[in-house]
Amino acid sequence: MLTLPGLIDPHVHLREPGATHKEDFASGTAAALAGGYTAVLAMPNTQPPLIDSASLSQAKDAARAKAYCDYALFLGAGVDNVSTAHDLAPQTCGLKLYLDQTYGPLRLDDLASLIAHLRAWPHGRPVAAHAEGRSLAAVLLLAALTERPVHICHVSRMEEILLIRAAKSKGLPVTCEVTPHHLFLSQDDSPRLGAGRAEVRPRLASLVDQQALWDNMDVIDCFATDHAPHTPAEKDGKDPPPGFPGLETALGLFLNAVHERRLTIDDLIARMVDGPRRVFGLSSQPETRIEVDRDALWEVRANEMQSRCRWTPFEGMQIRGRVRSVTLRGKTAFADGTVLAAPGSGVDLCPACQNSS
Repeated sequence: MLTLPGLIDPHVHLREPGATHKEDFASGTAAALAGGYTAVLAMPNTQPPLIDSASLSQAKDAARAKAYCDYALFLGAGVDNVSTAHDLAPQTCGLKLYLDQTYGPLRLDDLASLIAHLRAWPHGRPVAAHAEGRSLAAVLLLAALTERPVHICHVSRMEEILLIRAAKSKGLPVTCEVTPHHLFLSQDDSPRLGAGRAEVRPRLASLVDQQALWDNMDVIDCFATDHAPHTPAEKDGKDPPPGFPGLETALGLFLNAVHERRLTIDDLIARMVDGPRRVFGLSSQPETRIEVDRDALWEVRANEMQSRCRWTPFEGMQIRGRVRSVTLRGKTAFADGTVLAAPGSGVDLCPACQNSS
């Protein structure tokens, strides 16, 4: 058995409010526990998007009632909340900038609004950006000009990871994350998955891009699943939304890489615990750990998972490492496939909530 600290996923989509047929705080945090995660940071591209006090309160009320593991929420940056977003910073884990195509209405195309958000958001609070290609270059320049750190989400291409490496070498305060699906899947997997089920943003990249991520692992601060559930009917429909579920398969995929000597256990802890905690300023979770049967091989089957979406791009794959138990703040939250935590027992990790508890 392998004992690890509780894992932290800095990038999940739990679809509440507005799309709970895909996932909600109960099913999503149950999936997190099953995957060994004791904390998740949820994205704001919900329905409605989390851009103001009312929408943020709606999501927090749902999480407070349902979440089985700890959590925090991002606020979305839009053209209509430039003058008000910064007031909500203490209630969130960060500000999310959508600068490229994604699921939902939060894409920010207005350069003036982007600059204003970067200037107004409190300097000590994180900013995370969905920025690809030229958008990545732009946000790195603007972050440098406004003298603030920026975290780049789900980096997927060689040109992007090399640009981040160059920025870091110049002393720019940039951090980044990479997903399991960009490390373990590529464009070559699209025919097997089918057109709709291969839809994800950023798109699956080439094997050359994938290898560049592995070759620049020292530049990567966090592993993030970008857990983005949609139903099989939606993925197989005429206009398939982008996104893959990932909470319950990530650790097994990475333990495969450990078995193949591509990563070490220390590498996992650095990017699945220490990195997210450092980048997003999260407090430690006392008396929290997971027990993993690291040599247990199992076949991925979506119908056995906690996630509501009932499909996975890794269906049928043999992966290594079964989460046997999760202890959260001294209490057993998950054991042998069963969620034991009470609904609503998860703690909001945002600074204001931590200070008031």
